[in-house]
Amino acid sequence: MSALALAARDSSTMVRRQLKRLLRYPSMTVQLIVTPVVILLLFVYVFGGTLGNGLGGGRDAYINYVVPGILLMAAATAATGTAVMVATDMTEGIIARFRTMRISRGSVLTGHVVGSVIQQLLGMAVVIGIALALGFRPNATPVEWLAATGLITLFVVAITWLAVALGMKSPTPEAASNAPMPLIFLPFLGSGFVPTDSMPSVLRWFAEYQPFTPIMETVRGLLLGTPIGNSAAIATAWCTGIAVVSYLWAKNTFNKT
Repeated sequence: MSALALAARDSSTMVRRQLKRLLRYPSMTVQLIVTPVVILLLFVYVFGGTLGNGLGGGRDAYINYVVPGILLMAAATAATGTAVMVATDMTEGIIARFRTMRISRGSVLTGHVVGSVIQQLLGMAVVIGIALALGFRPNATPVEWLAATGLITLFVVAITWLAVALGMKSPTPEAASNAPMPLIFLPFLGSGFVPTDSMPSVLRWFAEYQPFTPIMETVRGLLLGTPIGNSAAIATAWCTGIAVVSYLWAKNTFNKT
């Protein structure tokens, strides 16, 4: 069997391990769904009327506007769980055990990433289903849905590799739970909940140039037909850059431990 085939076999084993862990501890998946849904309900039914009037369409317009930000928040929330699981593996001795076995070194990280990506995409599908039940009405064509799904998947892969790297650098699982926390607030400090042109100048500058904003604008444009401009290219570049840098960081850290 070739080295590539062995690596693929070992990676599939680690993915199954990760999926079984998610089934054993369903609270992480529940949190991934419950947190963004609660935020969605809060903003739509408490603030949505007022904020939607600013968009010119009331609560119905606001739920369409806010869903892309909620999806990215769901991914950022899941990153916390990924970082904790990686830190747990690094501190409880299982990695040392894996090093004594004839398995591909990269398969351990691949298992975490693929398992987390599957979890996040399934969680996002549930969130979108709930949003549709609440009144979210995208008008995207199948091709636009496919493009939006592709960008969201690329973002999820990037944020997951970042979470893996943060988890490996954290001395304890408790510290790992705090490391990705700032990511959860980036949709608030971007165009996730209100347009950036309504913000003060300094905050508006940050909101327009931070990585979450072009991703949200692209997903919103693909699903709802709003202008995208060059957001798609910028979003793809941000996602690719974060994924590559985080992958190299995680791999380098893993090889040094």
